[in-house]
Amino acid sequence: MKYKRILLKLSGEALMGDNQYGIDPNRLAEYAQEIKKVVDLGVEVAIVIGGGNIFRGVAGASKGMDRVQGDYMGMLATVINGMALQGALEDAGMLTRLQTALKIEAIAEPYIKRRATRHLEKGRIVIFGAGTGNPYFTTDTAAVLRGIEVGADVILKGTRVDGVYTADPEKDPNAVKYETISFADVLDKGLNVMDTTAFTLSQENNLPIVVFDMNKENNLLKVCQGETIGTTVY
Repeated sequence: MKYKRILLKLSGEALMGDNQYGIDPNRLAEYAQEIKKVVDLGVEVAIVIGGGNIFRGVAGASKGMDRVQGDYMGMLATVINGMALQGALEDAGMLTRLQTALKIEAIAEPYIKRRATRHLEKGRIVIFGAGTGNPYFTTDTAAVLRGIEVGADVILKGTRVDGVYTADPEKDPNAVKYETISFADVLDKGLNVMDTTAFTLSQENNLPIVVFDMNKENNLLKVCQGETIGTTVY
């Protein structure tokens, strides 16, 4: 295995499947099976999931809602997604822990770095909910922050596209995919990998990011084994 401990970042939209909003149980079950393949081989897995399938703070703010209030609502959306993913992973036979940056003791542990690390060492999947616990920060930033804190080898950003392109491949048919690209080149070319805060944090801590298509069977496994899947930003 190329990576021993990973931080998997999933978007909330990924959980919608073919729906317009909400959570698709079939997509959850598929993701659980993909994650199980790497867990069975001894990879330690931490997960951060977005909340865009339920509520997006930025979208609320653009329509006149208080941004801080909207962001907290978004954090709660990530907790709902975390609970759904936790259920799917446990149905597939894995041990999990849900930790949240906001205290919600009835359903999750508060985030404590040492406890999270110990869970990973014991082979439990740790899902981090509620982002960083602060408004104005995205779940991308939360993913990189938690990845650094628990000593992950890499951030794996599972998306609908299979890597980083010279332009948006869904809009430009001539867009070319990068197999590897440096942090500096991403900034120079103005490519969209993660939000700037998350990206800078990753760069400063030399934590590579792999952007790949999570919806393709065995892609997560291949990335962990070191195959050239998606785009590696280093």
